[in-house]
Amino acid sequence: MSGTRAVALAAGLLMVTQLASRILGFLRESLMANFFGKTGVTDAYNTAFILPDLIYWLLVGGVLSSAFIPVFSEYIHKGKEEEGWRVASSFINLILLLLSGLVVIALFITPYFVRFQVPGFTLENQALTIHLTRIILIQPLLLALSGITMGILNSYKIFWPSALGTVIYNASVIFFGVILANPEKPESISGFAIGVVVGALLNFLVQVPALRRQGLRYYPIIDWRHPGVRKIAVLAVPIIISYTLNQIQVVVNSNLGSHLIEGSLSAIWYSYRLYQLPVGIFALAIAVAVFPTLNEHATLKKWQDFIRTSSNAVRMVIFITLPISIGMIVLRFPLIRVLFEHGAFTPEDTSATAIPLFYFAVGIMAQSVIQILPRMFYALHDTWTPVLVGVVSMLANVGFMFILVKPLQHGGLAFATSLAAIINMFLLLYLLRKRLQHIDGWRMLKTFLQTLLASAIMGVGVWFWSQWLISLVGVGKMASILVLVVGALIGVIILAGCTKLMRMDELDQTIGLLRDRVKR
Repeated sequence: MSGTRAVALAAGLLMVTQLASRILGFLRESLMANFFGKTGVTDAYNTAFILPDLIYWLLVGGVLSSAFIPVFSEYIHKGKEEEGWRVASSFINLILLLLSGLVVIALFITPYFVRFQVPGFTLENQALTIHLTRIILIQPLLLALSGITMGILNSYKIFWPSALGTVIYNASVIFFGVILANPEKPESISGFAIGVVVGALLNFLVQVPALRRQGLRYYPIIDWRHPGVRKIAVLAVPIIISYTLNQIQVVVNSNLGSHLIEGSLSAIWYSYRLYQLPVGIFALAIAVAVFPTLNEHATLKKWQDFIRTSSNAVRMVIFITLPISIGMIVLRFPLIRVLFEHGAFTPEDTSATAIPLFYFAVGIMAQSVIQILPRMFYALHDTWTPVLVGVVSMLANVGFMFILVKPLQHGGLAFATSLAAIINMFLLLYLLRKRLQHIDGWRMLKTFLQTLLASAIMGVGVWFWSQWLISLVGVGKMASILVLVVGALIGVIILAGCTKLMRMDELDQTIGLLRDRVKR
């Protein structure tokens, strides 16, 4: 099987499982909106993830993709598998030791962190945030185990166990959230937090059989002097600095949002979930699938293959996500009504959530492309460049937040994120071209312009059709489902027709990808 076809098949598998996971994720958010609405309670739940996520991404999340996977993959491709497992064991033991210490410290400092993070919350909501944070703080340890397992399996180009794990994770959150939820008792939202912890554990356990079949070798060692361990440490340092500095924008976002109308942070969170939908289903799936191949090309110095593979990935992401961003802007109201508007979530909440969704949607394509570009640097064993670019975009994000929050309120916080993503994307593309001399940039630009034209035509057509249909059927639940489904189908038809007339290769690639998935 060719490398391109293998990447496409892996990406297709990840897209399918990511779609299932995201559907469950939206069912989870929809149920939470039904029980608790867009209120201070949901603000507290969403804020409770900030400290646990900080700990996880500080030591594990970014380090896996930027440092551990490239180094471990290098040992595999060079036929030094046994030595690679010793490096992996040292990394696992070190990470778990550091994480355990941070979690213990975090349990004690949670009240101070929460009061600093969201000073605009009421005392009741601050107390609820502290309670939920302490439950979720168990999650980083479990996510570390599942993340490291995923990294090892991905190095062997095995993707399905981790993909299945994300589905089980969301199912667990839904199960515990629903059985423990009581709208009359705000603290019952802790059922969703318990589900997060159990789901993280199941996410790890479901991957263990595949890891054992691959020949799991674990050693109770921390070999500081091993060149592989030192290489991971050197590559990880800039990522750790980057994720530490990136928390500044998280703090600024929640701090500014806590002073707005109650429920503003929840509106941002619900719209952010929709914003992340195409990023997670398509862009991240393609990025994860292509990363081991990029590592292999870089290790073997096959630079033309490296550029071709990365260019195909970027152009595919542009072709898929740019139309989605236009479609999400046009159909944002029926989309939110279908997913969230029931129970305690009111039509006014829909209007409030549609504002940040509009501004988030502007940056979907850029956020999708930058799932791939840093991994190109990581495959080159360069973690500093994406970090420095990330710092620049973070500072831009913070600056935009302060500038835009007053005129646009919570919409300004969302728009700042999109603008920062666009800056990040352009800087990474510029530096990659400077580093590699050639990145197939003209083909990427051609794909972007053709897709933008086709998406604009699609957007205009869908908007006129949806407005006409709404005038006939109204804005009720079933009417919104009809508008959303029919609008999406018309959009796909218009987009396919336009791109077919332009003879875009990406259309054939996408159809082939879907055909392979159906056959399998």
